[in-house]
Amino acid sequence: MKTHSIALIPGDGIGRDVTAAAWSVLQKAANSLGFALDCTEFPWSCAFYKETGAMMPQDGIETLRRFDAILLGAVGWPQEVPDAVSLHGLLLPIRKSFVQYANIRPHRLLPGVQGPLKADAFDILCIRENTEGEYSGAGGRIHQGTADEVAVETSIFTRIGVERILRFAFEQARTRRGRLASVTKSNAQKYSMVFWDEVTRQLAAEFPDIEVTSYHIDAMAARMVMAPESLDVVVASNLFGDILTDLGAAIQGGLGFAASANINPDKSAPSMFEPVHGSAPDIAHLGIANPIATIWSGAMMLDHLGETEAAAAIMSAVERTTASEIGTIPGKDRTEAITAAILAAL
Repeated sequence: MKTHSIALIPGDGIGRDVTAAAWSVLQKAANSLGFALDCTEFPWSCAFYKETGAMMPQDGIETLRRFDAILLGAVGWPQEVPDAVSLHGLLLPIRKSFVQYANIRPHRLLPGVQGPLKADAFDILCIRENTEGEYSGAGGRIHQGTADEVAVETSIFTRIGVERILRFAFEQARTRRGRLASVTKSNAQKYSMVFWDEVTRQLAAEFPDIEVTSYHIDAMAARMVMAPESLDVVVASNLFGDILTDLGAAIQGGLGFAASANINPDKSAPSMFEPVHGSAPDIAHLGIANPIATIWSGAMMLDHLGETEAAAAIMSAVERTTASEIGTIPGKDRTEAITAAILAAL
């Protein structure tokens, strides 16, 4: 029997509930289809930080390296630990150390889910550059707390980084409907974004079967609201992709349905899968967190590991569950009820 080793990091708040729900679904799919999932759970979180002074141990990255994939719940508890500490202490080091340069987020309405738009027949795959750009962490502050204080944040775009994320997006478009939208702000950012546009045009020559359109970020935000059905694959920088994918989550009914994958495409290191939503401290004790985003992320993980039949079975079960109006309205159904319905459908 084939076995996949999975590092499970539930994290903070509702992260514990939704990862437990997802794991039960993943295990049932594995048992039904003849493979095994070997789970090792890690307590790395804001609570761990308060106890130890670090979001994960010094050897955390090397510990994770031996796994086939990572399933993350949600990290953050801003009342206890600043977000800049939790983000830069766990999530970003994992993404960068394992060269998970492609952040993938699917945006479509599940059956029975009502989105805020008139349009409901959209199916958008957002590809976000995940390791450099505006989130490179280059910069600093001087004269802090004085009238002369200066803060500098420098975006870093490398040819390797831009070319590989664009190439990945072109390849994804080739497996779908053959349309790629590349998003920049090259009229205002005349160095980094003009560079991005130039690389897009260069790579387009290698993919003559793909219809490529370049958009400015503001125009793309409007298009996702006004004509989302016109979009197929959307690729953007770290910051622009971050913003657009939260908009994508909104039009698909909310963060409870927003799944994501942080992919190392050549599989030289583990990839990480997580819901887009945060730890939601305000509802963490109520048992009403929607586990669908995490279950969907788990299905993406199985697909990445080559278990395509299991991934498809999980998504079919999720769709049958939402079609029966379970898990479609935030707070209406308890986490355990949504999970039980998906398990029954599976």
